[in-house]
Amino acid sequence: MKRSALVCGAGGFIGSHLVKRLKRENYWVRGVDLKLPPFAETQADDFIVADLRDSAACGRAIDRQYDEVYQLAADMGGAGYVFTGENDAEIMRNSAAINLNVLSSCQERGIGRVFYSSSACVYPVHNQLDPNNPFCSEQSAYPAAPDSEYGWEKLFSERLFLAFNKNHSMNNRVARYHNIFGPEGAWQGGREKAPAAVCRKVAMASDGGEIEIWGDGNQTRSFLFIDECIEGTLRLMQSGFAGPLNIGSDEMVTINQLVDMVCEIAGKTLHKNHISGPIGVRGRNSDNALIEQKLSWRPSLKLYAGLEQTYDWIERQVQRETNQSAA
Repeated sequence: MKRSALVCGAGGFIGSHLVKRLKRENYWVRGVDLKLPPFAETQADDFIVADLRDSAACGRAIDRQYDEVYQLAADMGGAGYVFTGENDAEIMRNSAAINLNVLSSCQERGIGRVFYSSSACVYPVHNQLDPNNPFCSEQSAYPAAPDSEYGWEKLFSERLFLAFNKNHSMNNRVARYHNIFGPEGAWQGGREKAPAAVCRKVAMASDGGEIEIWGDGNQTRSFLFIDECIEGTLRLMQSGFAGPLNIGSDEMVTINQLVDMVCEIAGKTLHKNHISGPIGVRGRNSDNALIEQKLSWRPSLKLYAGLEQTYDWIERQVQRETNQSAA
């Protein structure tokens, strides 16, 4: 008999890729989201367009028992959305409501295992001031001092899912995602992450032109390709470890280096124009000691290889829009 899975947030970037992987693993999959995936037809067996902030709508989506539930639905975006402070109340209210509704509905249906996607944004600001030596091991999240209200909400929700393990005999799993990127993700509009934004800017620039970068470009990050994110997610879900667990790459680069990589892939030489803008913490990298210990696995795909695939896809999106505008 096929195993069944529900993917909450299946219209989003990570959720839509997760649906594809689960189908390859021969699951029966229901997806639920406010919208269908914008860049490719969903592969879910069943897809419900619903607002999980509404408890009744959530109950209709979780109307049966599933072997596994993946809770990826959230109000989120890149630095331009999360770090301006303009969206804090909505981010916290929307995501908290979704998580409370999903957990309550799963408990009522006797669903014992739910995966929750937290974020590296839970880590304290004071551990990420040195761009060359960020400290992001799982235990370092406390004493808590996240860099945004988005991070505070994620930290609360981690505790919520683990509290249901303790008080309601569930077996939920919690992962902290670190900057996931790849094809079929947001690439414009303000919610895109740094790799997609850089790929878009490079694709739109003429060789010899310039590219705008927020801050001095010396802030560091690591970026994880979508396929490895999904692999780590499934391995954690099938493991005996509840988490929290980092799922991210430990290949740290500066934003300037990220730009240089994309320019090399595109075959362009561009001048970097550093401007003011939201940049988040100075340094962040995934500490992968615990994931290797608990899952006997760690992400290994090189950033450059993932960027090649991502740039190719975004360049095609830019060209398509350019052609449509010219028509």
